[in-house]
Amino acid sequence: MSKAMTIAGLIVSGLIAFVFFADLVLGFPFGGTTDRPYAYLMDIGSLVAAGMLGYLSWSAMREIR
Repeated sequence: MSKAMTIAGLIVSGLIAFVFFADLVLGFPFGGTTDRPYAYLMDIGSLVAAGMLGYLSWSAMREIR
């Protein structure tokens, strides 16, 4: 069960990183930064949070083995 949770954390972090990177670069799905001047901070903050979640999940999975 705990290994499945760490894998789920890795998958969720990858999806979050993909969505917010696409928003940062392409402006899709949240509208990008054209109409909101500080929206790039939300995108970058979310990418950092996704990276932290990915690292913590990966570290926990290594610890379980």
